[in-house]
Amino acid sequence: MRNHKATTAAAALAAALLLTGCGGGSQGAGAKTVPGADTTGSATPSASASATPADRANRPKVTLPAGETLSFDPETTGDPVKDAVLRDNAEYVRAVDEAIADQDGKATKVAFYAKDDALVGALQWIAAVTKQGVSITGTIRYFDRQVSVRQDGAATLTYCGDETKGFTKDRKTGKVNVTPANSDSYISYALVLRKSDKGVWQATKLSSVRGDKKCQR
Repeated sequence: MRNHKATTAAAALAAALLLTGCGGGSQGAGAKTVPGADTTGSATPSASASATPADRANRPKVTLPAGETLSFDPETTGDPVKDAVLRDNAEYVRAVDEAIADQDGKATKVAFYAKDDALVGALQWIAAVTKQGVSITGTIRYFDRQVSVRQDGAATLTYCGDETKGFTKDRKTGKVNVTPANSDSYISYALVLRKSDKGVWQATKLSSVRGDKKCQR
């Protein structure tokens, strides 16, 4: 698993969603709450969100570093709005890992898929990981991805992360820091996303629970 150290509260929050660090003795993200992330009693049919302006976004190409694989399950649901949320969230996660690999402190691709608290935390986390002199390698699995569209037009997304096969790699030596899997290798996530005027579902808030038992499968 990938070890991580968060230098600020925002960086720790970003680490949870962006999966740039994991168990094996690392600091757990712990339980955090996101206002409005509760999906119970607030959902409305997805068609309401589709009334926003058509997708005019020219999405940037995101490339993961060699040796890293991310999987997302499910990738589609059959609902066009929910599927768009899932796609943009996956690109958000990929964009952060690309920025870390490229040591890109500006992370313009991340800013394409995030704003507000989610963007601030992501930029701080990218800087923190870059300072440690490591990159990401291995396979990280995201599963049980569930989207709900709220009455105010925002979307909530929850899912689990499996980092048992994800590790950090020293940039200078190329050595992979392989650590044994444990309960902290599994994390639950909750996000709030809002659709931009260009049709991009941008993450605005996020929370995580490292070691969440419901994800340990």
